[in-house]
Amino acid sequence: MKISLIVAIAKNNAIGLNNDLLWRLPNDMKYFKEITSGHHIITGRKNYISIPQKFRPLPNRTNLVLTRQVDFSDEGSFIFNDLESAIDFAKSNNETELFIIGGGQIYKEALDKNLIDKMYITHVHHLFEADTFFPEIDQTVWKEINSESHQIDEKHPYSYSFVVYEKMN
Repeated sequence: MKISLIVAIAKNNAIGLNNDLLWRLPNDMKYFKEITSGHHIITGRKNYISIPQKFRPLPNRTNLVLTRQVDFSDEGSFIFNDLESAIDFAKSNNETELFIIGGGQIYKEALDKNLIDKMYITHVHHLFEADTFFPEIDQTVWKEINSESHQIDEKHPYSYSFVVYEKMN
C-alpha cells in the first residue's frame, strides 16, 4: 500500500490559522476530492471537526480520525489513537493508496517517521499569516514528478500549482 499526503501550502509553508483554511480555491477543493475519492483518509480530530458538519464524514472516502480523546466519536468515521493503527486498518481493508489529509501535527509525525511515499501539494503562491505550518520539503528526499500551474482568475484570488512529489530511493 502506498501512503500519500495531500496538502495546500503557502509560500511560507502556512497551512492554517485558528483551525481554518487560509484561502478558498475551488479548483484545489475539486483536486482534493478527485485525488482522495474512493480511498481511506487519515486526519487529526481538530482538522476533522474543522470540516463543516454537513460535509462530515467526507463522502466516498473511509474517514479515519486520530485523537487522544477516548470519548470522541462521529458517525460514519473510524477512530484511532495512533497513526500506525489507522495505517494497519487501511492495509487490512486492501487499500492501495492511503491519504493523510492533516493537520499539521499528523503531517509532521508521518514525515518524521518516514511513512510517506508520495506528496500531492498545492503550492499557493502567496504569503499568509498562520499558526499551523507544513514542514520544509527536503529536496534531497523528494523528487518533483508532475507540476501544473494556474493563474489568478475570477474564482481564484491567488496563483497556485498542483505539484506531485515522490520519495527518492
